[in-house]
Amino acid sequence: MVLTDKQIRTYFKNIFGFRIRHVNLFRTALMHRSVSSLSALGHRENNERLEFLGDAVLGTVIADFLCRKYPTETEGVLTQMRSKLVNRKRLGDLAIKLGLHDMVETAGHINSKNIPGNTFEAVVGAIYRDQGYRRTARILLNNIFLVHLDIDNIFQEDTDFKSRLLIWAQQHHHKVAFTHQTAPNSHQELFRTVIEMDGVPLSEALSNSVKNADQRAAEIALASLASDAKNNDEQPCSQQNHEQRTLAFGN
Repeated sequence: MVLTDKQIRTYFKNIFGFRIRHVNLFRTALMHRSVSSLSALGHRENNERLEFLGDAVLGTVIADFLCRKYPTETEGVLTQMRSKLVNRKRLGDLAIKLGLHDMVETAGHINSKNIPGNTFEAVVGAIYRDQGYRRTARILLNNIFLVHLDIDNIFQEDTDFKSRLLIWAQQHHHKVAFTHQTAPNSHQELFRTVIEMDGVPLSEALSNSVKNADQRAAEIALASLASDAKNNDEQPCSQQNHEQRTLAFGN
């Protein structure tokens, strides 16, 4: 599908919310390698170089967003969060939702599930080259990710540690209690969750909301129980391996 300059400009204005400066960047971003053309320098021109660039830019934008939104989370948790937002399937689904997959120029019908996600990354690369980093970050966050994705819900996917801990405790006849405190001497309102099992302290965590603190404390509790019960039939079921993390408080 070969698009006119007007069609490309209209699409990005309507969907991404900005006016293109250099339309050829976006024409290249929408060019699958199956329709590569020779550049003036003699190399094959398609969207793969912009895809490489866009992958790096997108990772930086999302990492910065997560650091600001979750200032108390560990590097490991932030890495998991970023992966949930920028993995290939998520980007592919987002590209399809935005109709971006219909904009791609290919040599006939190519049955590849990676094309939508790859194209999204190439488009990010084109936006960065066209608009600069700060403008790109605003476009991606304000017009795409915060509009078309339920970020809080995405982060709860397969990570409802509190429910898993409570289910395991009920199945094995343990009593679990969650208690909450406001962290002292904080520059912002922080919450500490302490988990006790059968009256014995099991884990604790600090976060910027009670809900997040509960989840982090439950994750640590599950990891601790799994470690202690490695050779015991009571090992709590887990969808993935979670390394035990030690949190420092009051810093």
